[in-house]
This record gives sequence, C-alpha cells and structure tokens, in this order.
Amino acid sequence: MFDLIKEAEDLKAQGRWQEAVQRYHAAIAADTGAFKHIYWFNLGVLLSENNALADAENAYRSAIYIKPDFVHAWFNLGSAVERGGRKPQAAIIWQSMLDHPLVSRSKEVDMYLMVLSAQGRMHEEMREYEKAEAFLLESLLTQADQPKVIQHWVHLRQKQCKWPVYDVPQGMDIGELMKWSSPLSMLSASDDPGMQLAAAMRYVNEKVNMRLPVLKRSKPMNHHKIRIGFLSSDFCLHAVSLLTVELLELIDRSEFEVYGFCWSREDGTALRKRMLAAMDHYVPIGSMSDEQAALKIHDSEIDVLIDLQGITSGARPNILSYRPAPVQMTYLGFPGTTGHPCIDYVIADKYLIPAQYKPFYTEKPFYMPHVFQSSDRQRPMGKTPQRSDYGLPNDKFVYCTFNNNYKFTPTMFTAWMQILKKVPKSVLWLLEDNEWSKKELIKVAAQHGIKSERLIFTGRVAPENYLARYVLADLFLDCYPFNGGTTVNDALWMRLPVLTLSGKVFASRMAGSLLTAMNMPELITEKLDDYVAKAVYYGSKPGVYAAMREKLGRQAEESPLFDMVGFVRGFEGGVKLLISRA
Repeated sequence: MFDLIKEAEDLKAQGRWQEAVQRYHAAIAADTGAFKHIYWFNLGVLLSENNALADAENAYRSAIYIKPDFVHAWFNLGSAVERGGRKPQAAIIWQSMLDHPLVSRSKEVDMYLMVLSAQGRMHEEMREYEKAEAFLLESLLTQADQPKVIQHWVHLRQKQCKWPVYDVPQGMDIGELMKWSSPLSMLSASDDPGMQLAAAMRYVNEKVNMRLPVLKRSKPMNHHKIRIGFLSSDFCLHAVSLLTVELLELIDRSEFEVYGFCWSREDGTALRKRMLAAMDHYVPIGSMSDEQAALKIHDSEIDVLIDLQGITSGARPNILSYRPAPVQMTYLGFPGTTGHPCIDYVIADKYLIPAQYKPFYTEKPFYMPHVFQSSDRQRPMGKTPQRSDYGLPNDKFVYCTFNNNYKFTPTMFTAWMQILKKVPKSVLWLLEDNEWSKKELIKVAAQHGIKSERLIFTGRVAPENYLARYVLADLFLDCYPFNGGTTVNDALWMRLPVLTLSGKVFASRMAGSLLTAMNMPELITEKLDDYVAKAVYYGSKPGVYAAMREKLGRQAEESPLFDMVGFVRGFEGGVKLLISRA
C-alpha cells in the first residue's frame, strides 16, 4: 500500500496526475484485502485536486460503501458536492455525519469540529443564519479556542440583531470574543480607534504574508502618462462600483491611463459594462496566483495602485505585499485602517480623519480637498412610487434607515424607540435583511412599548427602485458606530436629510464627512442625547423641518459632494503631487 501511495505522490509531483489515477484504478481492480477503501479515498483526493469532481464523488462513495464509518471520506464527499455547486446536498451529507452519529463531542472530535465549521459556513452562505449560528455555537462549546469560529459566530449574531452580540458561551469571556472579532464586526461593535487598529493588525498577522520578496525594477519605467491601477473583486453590481464608476470615467486621459485589475464575478449588469468601459486596460486576474497578479501589475508599470478591497471578504492582500507599484493606496472597500504596512495611503478628508486620530492608521491620509467619497451623477432611478406601495402611512412622519442590519446596535435601536415614543405620529421604515433580525427587532421594540405596526420592513430591490423609494421618507436615521456609506450618499442624492452621530473612527465619521461637504452641520451630532433630540425636533416641527429640507436641496446643487468634475480634478492633483515626490 505504502509503495503505491508514494508512487502516486511522485507522479502527481511531476504533473502526471492522470498516470497516478491509472495506478490507483489498477490497484483497486487487483486488491481483495483491507486497503481498497484507502485507494478509493486517495483517488478521490487526487481527482478533486484536479477538479474532476464527479469522478471524485464516485471515488468517495466507493470508499464509504466499503467502510461506512470512514469519516474523512464522508467529509470530503460533502466538500466535492459543494464545489460542484450543490450546497444543499453537501449540507445534507455533513448533517448525516452528525445524525448517525459518526462524529460527536466524544467521538472523532477533530472531525466533529470540521463538520460543525463547514455546516456553519455553508448555512451562512445560504443565508440560513440561525442554523449557522447554532452549529458554530456547538463548535465553541466543544472547543473554545477557535478564533475563526468566533469571528463568524459574532458576525452572525450581528446580522440577526441578537443582542447582546457578545453573549458569552460557557468557558469563554467577553475579552476573548472581542479579541478575535473580525475587523468588519469591530466596525459595528466599537468606536474605539485603538480596538479598530488592533483588529486590523490581527487580520494582517493572520492573513498577510509579509515575507514575500518586493518586486524590483531593473530599469526605470518607460511611459509618459501616469498609470493608475484599481484593484478589486467588485467591478460589478456592488457599492464600490456604484460610487467609483464616474471617477474612472472622468479621469483626464491626456495625463492618465486607467487600469482595472479584477477578479469580479461576471454579473452581466449595466453597471459592470459601464465600469469596464471606463477603463483603458481591463486585466482579469481571477485565475492568477497572487504572485502572478503582482507581476502583471508590476510589468504594467503602474504608478499608483488603489486597492478597493481593503480587508473585506475576498481580499487578496498578498498582492500588495509584493509592492508591485511604487505608491499603494486603499479606498472605499473597508472603512478603516487596513493595518497593512505595504499600503501607503488611505484616501480621506480632514473631517473623516482629523489630525488627532491619524496615529491610529497605519496609512498616511491622502486628503481630498473637500470630501473623501466619490459619487455618480448618472445613477439610474426608477418610477417614483407611492407610500401605499410600501405600506407606509400618508399622515405620519416616516423615519427610515436602510443600512444593513448588522450595523444596528441595541444602543441605537433604543434611541430610535425613544424617538418613536416622543413623536407619536411617526413610523420607522427598515430594511428587512433577514427573517431573524426582523423577529428580534419586533421583539425588542415591544419591550420598549412600541407596537409592531410602527416598524415597517421592506426588502431589497433593484438599485433604481431602491433609489426611487427614498422620496417617500422624511428623515434618514444613520447608524453608529458604523455609519452608512453608499446608503447615505444615495439618500442625499435623492435630497433626503440624513441625521448622523459622529464618533472617533473612520466608519463613524463617513456620514458626517458627506454632510460637512454639503454644509449641513445641523444634521451632525456628537452625543446620543442630541441625536434623539434632533430627530424628535424635526419630526415634531413641520415648519423647521421644511426649512431644513429646502436648504438641503439647495446645498445638494451647490456643494462639492456631487461636483464630480471638481472631485476628479482634486484627485488628479493629489496623485500628481505624490508622483512628483515618489
């Protein structure tokens, strides 16, 4: 047996995996002893590694037929089925391992943890959050020291508005849970810039290889125009593209060339077509390794590389670790410091990152003249709806918040309930992100004495219809400490006032940055009591509210926020200054 396995491994190492497959088939045909299930399993691994998934499935099933308690074959069968695009069937296979049980807290514990983690991840991807959370909780109760499981478990609780989010499982403490929370989870959990920086640096320590060789040039770059490269997996129907498409379109081609290095999904949307058309050079890098992608960027002689991914899901930070460009920036993808030492600048403005908070960023701020966030003046808008289309009352003040539910916190939700109490003729219009968050929010509202009919939930719709429905609301109530980004930009574009609470970190100052650019300081608060009082004031004083909204309309026409020509010229001027210093 061992000689065959070594022979197969040698053939695989030489790139002759098909010959290794033939060796296993020959051994299976000849074997009548106790090793046939192992041959089938190894064959399955070999086939799976080479994307022959249907054959791999058959091999794993054959191993299980011979040895029904072969837990590794069961697990790999589920993985092969998942990779073949049949997630529900993979979940059933893994569930069968728990039901029989082939694995448990006292039996094949390592494999038990692997199955629980796989089930948690799978059900989260299928948006079955409650099931996913239950699997991960069982995993933590079995073995507490699992940072990756903690990260997903915390964020699943945030998505479902299960408060307190840090409901400490037995055998753990809140410090450990916060220590291992993901940078994205921390954006909603804390306005402490030190904790945000620590979360980012932990991510870098876990995910980023800082020992990669820096790419060096044997000769100077030979081009006349400044080459700007944008790096992202979101050149599709995504918030990043919604905000950046006109920026790419308006960059002066007499002085600049625009490159897009992309591993985005092909979603066939008009926005993706527009993004690709806005690039002088579109370079798909999805099939490339990080090293190959970095070499491609390096060979393209990019002067400034702008990473639009940050430390969000799907990021490829090791590309930046090779330093393929002399100047590297982060923008929009992650609203905070990345902690990545190979990213030189974060695109910001002086409201977003005031001088006193600069020490909490590993990047230097690249200050835009007025506002950090680009906009799109060509965003499509659907037909204007009626309030009745969304079950909204015509005779009440409509507060709304269309931020993702994981941004909600018990503190802010309590504030919203206080506002509804003090403005009896009002409702709160919310995004229905998932059924579990809706159930939890209705439950908590009842605890505050607010009836369920005063919470009106709405689902996700196409971007043009999403924009159009903003006209039905009266005041957007922003989240804290994780403000709205694209949602606030959209609201202001539709001339809907946004009331925000600004804090210390990037994420808690985004909306304040946009409102500062619009010269609407009356909509920025720095204390929760003031936030509640302002919301009540505008909801109770029709004349005051009307005057404020009229001013907002004027400012939207005149302010730098939607002056994209001015924005792009300011961006270009800053880039040219950086290049001259590099």
